Amino acid sequence: MIDKFSVLYVGQIELDNVGLRGTPADERRYPNERLAEAFQTARDIAQHMDELGYYALWTAEHHFQHEGYEVFPNLILLGTWLATQTRRLKFGCAFNVLPMWHPIRLAEDYAQADIMTGGRVIMGVGRGYHTREVETFGAPMLDNKANQELFEEQMEVLLKCFNEESWSHKGKRYTIPAPVEYRGYHLKEITVVPRPIHLPVEIWQPIASGKTLPYIASRGIKGMVTLNGERIFDQVVRAYQAEAAKAGRQLALGQDICWGVGRGACRAPRRACRASATASRRRRGSAGRLASSSSRSASSKRATLDSST
Repeated sequence: MIDKFSVLYVGQIELDNVGLRGTPADERRYPNERLAEAFQTARDIAQHMDELGYYALWTAEHHFQHEGYEVFPNLILLGTWLATQTRRLKFGCAFNVLPMWHPIRLAEDYAQADIMTGGRVIMGVGRGYHTREVETFGAPMLDNKANQELFEEQMEVLLKCFNEESWSHKGKRYTIPAPVEYRGYHLKEITVVPRPIHLPVEIWQPIASGKTLPYIASRGIKGMVTLNGERIFDQVVRAYQAEAAKAGRQLALGQDICWGVGRGACRAPRRACRASATASRRRRGSAGRLASSSSRSASSKRATLDSST
């Protein structure tokens, strides 16, 4: 049963000259003063949602977007600030792009936000999809397998940070702690300080394909499906439930799944229907571009239906 309603604001500014004949994306460049407007917009949206009783405002991490589409580089910091501007609304990270972070630093930042906001920031992680962002931060994106391997090792470290009092890790990318002498003894384990006080940490991850399902369902990670129709959503929900059962997690159908649906507004009903039909045909014909093109929509205020119970 759907029992929570949320909204995704990806951090776009008020774009000018939009539409099919508008300024091409690569030709857009806005001054810093305009790009900063998105933070005030986020505050206005959050305060309005707070008054209306929404559950959470989700935002997206992106970098270098002088085009004005997605301008929030740090979702935990943003959510912590927005919590001071509202009373009860939660703030979801959709998503912290883990390959662009050191997992310990992300864990520490989240733990502080969890403590300072009383548990009002929701953790979300993703692998990224913009080569300009991920590769510039020194992580692989063009090499999908390398990106996956890095992400999965980072998740191991992140979960240790959240759940273990003291720990060590030795993998392909990370050796933690560093093999050094400290105060006269050889380091064998470390303790992350602070750790979140709301445990277990609620973690969300986007479901981009069926390959994601076994990984997240077996680890208790919740899944978000956006801009897909009922049939695909139904398949994903049932597959997630089945994969969770294989790992010993008995879930109700739809539990721990979030469905994101898009909404558009048009003064003329017939025109709106035609536009919707055209967009649907385009999505069916170019599914590979769905994630990037939808997140860059100038009117991307998606109502997210959270069916977690």
